[in-house]
Amino acid sequence: MEWLQNLISEQSAVQAIIVLSLICAFGLALGKLKIFNISLGVTFVFFVGIIAGHCGIAVDPQILKYAENFGLVLFVYSLGMQVGPGFFSSVAHGGVRLNLIGLGLAVLTLLCAVAITFVTPVNIPDMMGLFCGATTNTPALGAVQQTLSQLGIPGSTPALGCAVTYPLGVIGVILSIILMQKLFIKPHEVCYDSSDNVPKPQITEFKVTNPGIPGKTVAEIAHFSNCHFVISRLWRDGEVTIPTSSTQLQMGDHLLVTSSPDDVEGLHIVFGQQDKTDWNAKDIDWNAVDRQLVSKPFIVTRRQINGKTLGSLRLRNLYGVNISRVYRSGVPLLATTDLRLRLGDKIIVVGEGKALDKIEPIIGNAVNVLDEPNLFAVFIGIVLGVALGLIPFHFPGISLPVRLGLAGGPIIMGILVGRFGPQLHLVTYTTVSANLMLRAIGLSLYLACLGLDSGAHFFETVFRSEGVLWVCIGAILTVVPTVIIGLMTVKWLKMDFSTTVGMLCGSMANPMALDYANTALPGDRASVAYATVYPLCMFSRVILVQIAILCLA
Repeated sequence: MEWLQNLISEQSAVQAIIVLSLICAFGLALGKLKIFNISLGVTFVFFVGIIAGHCGIAVDPQILKYAENFGLVLFVYSLGMQVGPGFFSSVAHGGVRLNLIGLGLAVLTLLCAVAITFVTPVNIPDMMGLFCGATTNTPALGAVQQTLSQLGIPGSTPALGCAVTYPLGVIGVILSIILMQKLFIKPHEVCYDSSDNVPKPQITEFKVTNPGIPGKTVAEIAHFSNCHFVISRLWRDGEVTIPTSSTQLQMGDHLLVTSSPDDVEGLHIVFGQQDKTDWNAKDIDWNAVDRQLVSKPFIVTRRQINGKTLGSLRLRNLYGVNISRVYRSGVPLLATTDLRLRLGDKIIVVGEGKALDKIEPIIGNAVNVLDEPNLFAVFIGIVLGVALGLIPFHFPGISLPVRLGLAGGPIIMGILVGRFGPQLHLVTYTTVSANLMLRAIGLSLYLACLGLDSGAHFFETVFRSEGVLWVCIGAILTVVPTVIIGLMTVKWLKMDFSTTVGMLCGSMANPMALDYANTALPGDRASVAYATVYPLCMFSRVILVQIAILCLA
């Protein structure tokens, strides 16, 4: 048994793999336990790491630092790739407000910290360390230490305060979410539809009765109407056809039109008469609508068309078929000519059976191709993200450069790659399970290393005379501002709880709380909100702590 004891105690690469894997395994197993019907999930990995560090288990410091940083980068980059496709539309539909609320939480937390220094014996340098731990913001701690060093003030105790309050920062946000959800949030205030910010295309039947329409082509009508629409079927004299952009409409034509809900009223005015048939019911058999045309789904799996627009394929002109709808990650999109296709998109094609057989090789429709991992985008994106995080930004009045770091850079690059990668013909598609696997591995590795590093001196610091005071201050700084801003956002600003929770996790730079939110709340609204506010709020805290020290130390 001596060889087994040496394997755990003697520091080596093999020992680091075994120790970190055991911490992750036991933490994830404990994460399945529920206390009062509440489970903390992957957060238990952090506490198992603390206990292991307290028991004297240690790994090589360089290996530990590498594993911690790589785990964090892998988690935030995978998160960025997941939310990237819908990120900019989310920002356009409320990103500015989300960032303002997140900044409000950052400022409120700092004001609470400064106010507490006037009623406790804790000085500003130590309080900034507690502030960094309570908000789980290690880049801000680095800024605190560098600023104190420039002022000639010893900077060791802020790091100790951060280590004590960091676990409270992790668990405090999760407890705040649970507290709000159990006591204050009503069921209708939680958003159950992750895609309701995106207008769902609506199918409407129109009859041409406007005397100004006959003789005009579909392209001319689209130009002067200023509406985005797709005509999937045209009924004329008992015959059904698929119109092209050059098709001239006639009086009495019946059109089956797919458009955004906002354009329906405008198209009603353009065409003249709207039919009352509900074409948006889920149980419609589209193949039974008429005998000549068939409606069939295809999955985009051919890499050559990844990032190409629907119009560039010219399917309507070459094959006489029409793409009526596009589904991306389950979200329906309007099939306009400028919509760029991505691997994994499901498109609904309408046309004659023989024509549909001809376009299948163009689209791909080979589902097994999607099971192959596309890792090039992951690794090249991580390289670019790390490089972005190291770029120094200089601000007037701040002597030290500010960097996005290993958390901010990769998440921004993940968003950019997820959004614009297909336009550069970069295959960014990953299955939902593959993305979740990358995120889970990265977060578990990060928490295991963080807990192991903090555990060595954690309990002896907590039980010192000032340790209990630090713990209480850390709890106040984490829970009180989070609950205040959370309830104000939901009750006063009427924002749904899922988005609010993501904003709170992003503002507090807390990926562990986000992971809990993703398991406890439906949809991906929390992840999108997290990615929306994280970079700016993390950046702002780095600046805020420097301003507080320069003004009050």
